[in-house]
Amino acid sequence: MKAKLLDAAQQWQLLDENGRVPASPSYTDLLQHAVDAQALSHNVVQLTADFARTPHSTNRVGRAVLARLAMASTMSSHAVPCFAETAETALALSRAATPIIKQYPANSMVIEHATARAYLRRASESLRDASKELDGHLDFHRFFPARQLPPVRSGPASHGSDRGR
Repeated sequence: MKAKLLDAAQQWQLLDENGRVPASPSYTDLLQHAVDAQALSHNVVQLTADFARTPHSTNRVGRAVLARLAMASTMSSHAVPCFAETAETALALSRAATPIIKQYPANSMVIEHATARAYLRRASESLRDASKELDGHLDFHRFFPARQLPPVRSGPASHGSDRGR
């Protein structure tokens, strides 16, 4: 999930190779960014919910991991409306009459798209941090395995005089 979020943030570009907003940005392409971001967000929220249901989420490390996952859920969820807003603005841009009228919506679109991508990057970072937290905890347990208690004997203790009865 971490890699998918980061890849999306890096690959979903609005600006052209010259760093400018295309003359007619594709509403369909930008709307697809929102659709794909929603699918990614759904996966992150599901991962968080699944972890929250485990008994591991109640110990100290688990609570820290859950907090990181919750942050990833929030960040990925915030990306979706920003991408949708970008697509909506692209649609409005296609109807604007003059370049001067187009300038403000174009700037707004760049900001919204960049914000959405930043949310995906932050979600990826939170997933990375959750993973590091878990890895650190597991490494600790590998070096210090849990103590094995002696087996518990069931039934009454046997004494020498009880034998043979």
